[in-house]
Amino acid sequence: MADSAIDHQLLVFDLAPVGLLVAQHRQIRSYNQSFCDIFGYPPETLLGQSLAVLYPSASEFEDTGSRALALMRETGNYADDRIMRKQDGTLFWCHVAGRTADRTDPFALSVWVFEDMSAERPVTTPLTARERQIARSLVSGKSSKQIAADLGISFRTVEAHRGRLFTKFDVSSTAELIARLVGRI
Repeated sequence: MADSAIDHQLLVFDLAPVGLLVAQHRQIRSYNQSFCDIFGYPPETLLGQSLAVLYPSASEFEDTGSRALALMRETGNYADDRIMRKQDGTLFWCHVAGRTADRTDPFALSVWVFEDMSAERPVTTPLTARERQIARSLVSGKSSKQIAADLGISFRTVEAHRGRLFTKFDVSSTAELIARLVGRI
């Protein structure tokens, strides 16, 4: 590839208006300035670190990895909206989309896009890791039965967490809860 083409590709990577990250086996290999701006890390601070530093908890890192691995093996791509953690510990909603270079080993090399959704969907209420999992699933349109199956827990457990979410957000219906979670009310 000609030097000018390489220079243009690096320029596109560096100046992209969304956070871009390259990972190998869920380890951070490179990222752009927009990624630094979103997560609050100085350039090169995260190189070689696990992606786990970007998650509110180890269980959310593992859970997201399991879901992403299965779908990336099937389609080569993965995307969702999830709560992530900035360097200062602040939690925020983020749209994340990734693509693998090899569907047989999806995490061997993958490229990820991060879009901060804080302006439209602020995190206003502290939630447990399980409540965040259930909130994310509710926002994506899943029923309590589907959430229970996905998380390997009972329907009643999901309903109990959903009830606590109703209380925390002072709502009386799932539609109201979802509207609160996505920042519409």
